[in-house]
Amino acid sequence: MKLDVNVLRYLSREEFRVLTAVEMGQKNHELVPVQLVDSISGLKHGGAFRCLKTLLRHKLVHHEASKYDGYRLTTLGYDFLAIRALTARGHISSVGRQIGVGKESDIFEVLTDEGEVLALKLHRLGRTSFRAVKSKRDYLGKRSSFSWLYLSRLAALKEYAFMKALGEHGFPVPRAVDHNRHAVLMSMLDAAPLVQLRHLDRPRAAYATCMALLYRLAAKGLVHCDFNEFNLMVSRAGGEGLTVIDFPQMVSVGHANARELFERDVDCIVRFFTKKIGYVPQEDEEFDGPLRPSFEAALAEASAAAGDALDVALAASGFKRQHQAALEAAFAEQEGSGSDGDEGEGEGGSGSGEGEEGESGGEEEEGGEGSSGEGEGEGEEEEEEGEAGGSGREEAAGADGASLSLAALRLSGAGVGGGDGDGDGAASRGSSFGPAGSVDGSGDEGSSGSGGSGGEGEGAAGARSRGAQRKVGARRADGGKDAAAAEGGDGAARAVQQRLVQQRRKAERVAGMARASRNSSKLKDKKAKKAAAAVAEW
Repeated sequence: MKLDVNVLRYLSREEFRVLTAVEMGQKNHELVPVQLVDSISGLKHGGAFRCLKTLLRHKLVHHEASKYDGYRLTTLGYDFLAIRALTARGHISSVGRQIGVGKESDIFEVLTDEGEVLALKLHRLGRTSFRAVKSKRDYLGKRSSFSWLYLSRLAALKEYAFMKALGEHGFPVPRAVDHNRHAVLMSMLDAAPLVQLRHLDRPRAAYATCMALLYRLAAKGLVHCDFNEFNLMVSRAGGEGLTVIDFPQMVSVGHANARELFERDVDCIVRFFTKKIGYVPQEDEEFDGPLRPSFEAALAEASAAAGDALDVALAASGFKRQHQAALEAAFAEQEGSGSDGDEGEGEGGSGSGEGEEGESGGEEEEGGEGSSGEGEGEGEEEEEEGEAGGSGREEAAGADGASLSLAALRLSGAGVGGGDGDGDGAASRGSSFGPAGSVDGSGDEGSSGSGGSGGEGEGAAGARSRGAQRKVGARRADGGKDAAAAEGGDGAARAVQQRLVQQRRKAERVAGMARASRNSSKLKDKKAKKAAAAVAEW
């Protein structure tokens, strides 16, 4: 989908608010219902539905009604949210032409308020040319479900972290400016991809620079995994300086396939210089450096400088905290300073932990607003129902609890009424209706506290309900034996279940009648008060 930013300037704050609400709702919804969008956005008088129609016209959201009626965010809508956030931070004032396209990203040139030209990279995971993300990238971790927008966001976050860390350690990479969602803002390079060149003035120096960069990265604990002519930029200003780009796929030297990936990067560079440039390193007698960097030497250097390793600080794929603990323990044994090793372990663990908390904190913050909106809506509904049906719900809960306890006793072979026919009524209620008795008691107290004929009716209804339950229990004790003798255990169980269903329905009817009586008495009191007030005013 083509990025047309002209629509961006005409969208209102309410429309962006609804667009953000759809994004927040997609955290736990494939399609976000209109009711949830309206609840999260907080717009009044149907404003959310009007804004959704505008966003749908500009193709910022997509509407589906196959499973249920809902909306989801499109790639263009996600682009608008990221660009608006970067504009609000003062990093972008205008968006220009598209200068690059790849299997997983698009690159645009943008302008700042000071007139500086920067590069904006928008990740596009999920394209037809690159959909095997779960098997080729480690963005998901242990998650089983995902969306392409969320994967693009993870890729952008990872690339920004790697680019910023490598730039701070003196590697030739673009300057990382900022990032938001799936967008990464970086400095613009006056360079061309190495794949576009067919001749180099100093191929020996360029080849040595590539091998030195691979070794330096491995010595810092990282393997690029895509180090080839497509991700190396050659400066147009002269000197053939090289700049490395594209970092989301980088892994730690502790990865299970790190050696294989490192050797693959080396083979890509050797193959390009041999076939495309015509420079064969093995035939160059004046080449004084190593033709192929040693992965073992780089790994030993990374292990010796574990405190400065970038895979530790960035929690790169393949490096785990138990690996760091093992390295620190080995260094402590070699140097004889166990306390220093423990301190290093604590610092490394806290650093990676902060990174994980920072990543998950942003997601929870967004999702938290959506859940708070839902909570407020539920609270208002419960308040409205509280006065009219509070104790009625307690009666229904009491009847259900009594039914469940009766079912448990009957199926286990225990008589409900005790062994001697009528027996002690209090003892029977205490054994059979223990959990329900407490609920009924609280309901009676609530009704007597409110006063009026409604409370008395509720108490009488509760007494009738308990009497009916005792009679049903006695009949069940006698009829259960006959049914067990005639039909066996299965027939008795089915009979008990049917009687329990009938008992629960009867208890619900009784509770409904009590609730209706209480509501009518309240209505009468209100009418009497209004009449008295009218008479007094007259």
